[in-house]
Amino acid sequence: MTVVRAIGLMSGTSLDGVDVALIETDGVKVAAFGPVGYRPYSDDERALLRQALKEAPALTDRNARPGVLAEAEAFVTRVHAEAVEAFLEAEHIDKSDVSIVGFHGQTVLHRPKDRLTVQIGDGAALANRLGMTVVHDFRAADVAEGGQGAPLVPVFHQALARDLDRRHPIAVLNVGGVANVTVINGGDPLACDTGPGNALIDDFMRARTGAPLDRDGDEASRGKVDEGFVDRILAHAFFGLPCPKSLDRNAFAFANIGLPDFTVANGAATLSALTAASVARVVKCLPEAPQAWIVAGGGARNPTLMNMLSARLAPATVETADAVGWSSQSIEAQAFAYLAVRTQLGLPITFPGTTGAARPMTGGVVVKPQ
Repeated sequence: MTVVRAIGLMSGTSLDGVDVALIETDGVKVAAFGPVGYRPYSDDERALLRQALKEAPALTDRNARPGVLAEAEAFVTRVHAEAVEAFLEAEHIDKSDVSIVGFHGQTVLHRPKDRLTVQIGDGAALANRLGMTVVHDFRAADVAEGGQGAPLVPVFHQALARDLDRRHPIAVLNVGGVANVTVINGGDPLACDTGPGNALIDDFMRARTGAPLDRDGDEASRGKVDEGFVDRILAHAFFGLPCPKSLDRNAFAFANIGLPDFTVANGAATLSALTAASVARVVKCLPEAPQAWIVAGGGARNPTLMNMLSARLAPATVETADAVGWSSQSIEAQAFAYLAVRTQLGLPITFPGTTGAARPMTGGVVVKPQ
């Protein structure tokens, strides 16, 4: 198959900004990693997205955009266009040399049991502004067929890990707002969401200090973990469900879990421990314990969380994606470039073991500029 250049875009549940990445791929193997870029959100922009998340649970029609959701969708589309334009200019890349753009949009609601998942962002408008072919709406087809619609990146994780010199099974853990894991051990990948990733930690820090996150896990490193609280949350039915399974970002919102009146340090430590413990808990749901864990996403840049993961996942090895030559920051953007190419080729992007769909599913909507 022909190797093409593709751009992927990702704005995750951490609401930190837009990641941009270019890869070269034939839709099966990754031939080369290209440059990456990042466009952070301002506080006001994050506030708009948080308001959209707050209003989205009232949706029953995935195409409706009442109230602030319309404003948020226009913003998401515009800021992704600006991110691509700035990236192409900075890297001196002619858009005619890029075959396709993978545009995930911003997830504001994910309720697969109701066959409802909503990612705001207008793919057609983005294609028209950029003058480039865009693939968007990656989750809907899988959810419509009874799948979870998440996680979507396992087939990319498999392409990366296929030739990695590590003991199998290999687990690729992405710690974004929600954490998800892909297990590679020959055959189609197995995957699921594991539980809260950075979302609870970030929300706690914002509420208590105004800071967007616990940078480098500094507060958590000074705090004491409330193991009783962690055990109570892990008693939730979600953690005992078999894979595949997925979560809405707000499934474990503070209003739902009865957060104690922690100090800043103790709260950061306890919520970080919850993330690590929920990852370790998923091992019971897998057919075989992974021997090597590769951690990507924002959580890979948190040394305290990485230490907690190493302790709870021992004797398996735990290392960051950067340590094995991947990109912890940009791996999901790279994945959506890869998924866009697979969509254009009609190749499956989800599998029974990754989303629970009855069969391997193609997905995504391809739109050309008008």
